[in-house]
Amino acid sequence: MKTERAYPAVRIDARGAQKAQAGHPWVFDNEITDVLGTPEDGALCDVLSPKDRYLGTGFYNSRSKIRVRLLSRNANDDFSPAFWRRRLQYAWDYRKTVLGGQVDNARVIFGESDQLPGLTVDKFGDILVTQTLCLGTELLKPLLFPLLAEVLETDGVSIRGIFKRNDVKIRELEGLSQGKGWFPLPGKATPTETATQIVENGIRYTVDFENGQKTGFFLDQRFNRAATARLAAGKTVLDCFTHTGSFGLNCAAAGAKHVHSVDISETAIAQARANCALNGLTDRVDYETANVFDLLPTVPHGAYDLIILDPPAFTKSGKTVDSATRGYKEINYRAMKALPRGGYLATCSCSHFITNELFRKMLQSAARDAGVELKLIEARAQGPDHPVLWNVPETDYLKFYLFQVI
Repeated sequence: MKTERAYPAVRIDARGAQKAQAGHPWVFDNEITDVLGTPEDGALCDVLSPKDRYLGTGFYNSRSKIRVRLLSRNANDDFSPAFWRRRLQYAWDYRKTVLGGQVDNARVIFGESDQLPGLTVDKFGDILVTQTLCLGTELLKPLLFPLLAEVLETDGVSIRGIFKRNDVKIRELEGLSQGKGWFPLPGKATPTETATQIVENGIRYTVDFENGQKTGFFLDQRFNRAATARLAAGKTVLDCFTHTGSFGLNCAAAGAKHVHSVDISETAIAQARANCALNGLTDRVDYETANVFDLLPTVPHGAYDLIILDPPAFTKSGKTVDSATRGYKEINYRAMKALPRGGYLATCSCSHFITNELFRKMLQSAARDAGVELKLIEARAQGPDHPVLWNVPETDYLKFYLFQVI
């Protein structure tokens, strides 16, 4: 390099350089050919091509297979507090724009999509719930979190507290410990409650952000729930994998004749029932604790006009894609067999290992085996507050389809 740099560097092979130049932010351990200087875990490190061309700067971690997580490709960036504040401001301004100002509940930070590696921040009213999966970002929390609160409050958005949901095993791959609890914000008293109420699509929910899945509530399906609810008026609905009840409650509020919501988790069913009562919809929705794989084969043909399949990720590894695909096919096949001619199916996958092409092929195979045809109503994805970077397939994870079965 022609100019003196303040950071140590790694030189990577041609394959890694091609990937980095195409926009992917991860440098894997097996792509590094040389280490120049002494990079420290969690600190900044330059990435160079085989011919010493500057490719970017990111967080280094010798304990992770993702050895460097790029966060800038501009050699002039100084990574001062002002740099980080601009990046947080950019993410917030983006949400306000793409959500049309509907930012009471939204994903404020989506990791690499916002050039903030490994950081997730969900906003539930005046509470921020975070998850940090990158050592470098973890070490920056004392700077980043107060700055984020400042960005929001400068825009007139009050923040009561920031809760850390770092009780995920994947942190151990970065050499990080698990845990959860409040992040102390300067000048603010630490909240005493770890649940809050939100309103999404006109439906009220209690969000248990200490013990609920992930950050406590899945914000990525907001617009998919609304799209499904538009089909529900006057219909009998089976809501599978209901979790906190959201799809079923959207349908009930939209005028469904009746909704039967199912989940294998008794805790989830209890929370869904509570949310149903919160919205005064107990006369239209009932709940059952059951395994959907066992339930669907017993559903009489024509018992439901609309079936919703919102399962958890059946695979979190490329090694189990085949078995996961079989699982997706089984539930979709059973749903298609159960629906009457002219019935409706809402179906999705939240695993990025199940590509859109693979998911579509699975649906086509299930339809052939069920002896039905699928009329596409809408093909959708995660909400725009969970932005997809086209050169980073890991950010493109949610496939959502609405069909009429004929």
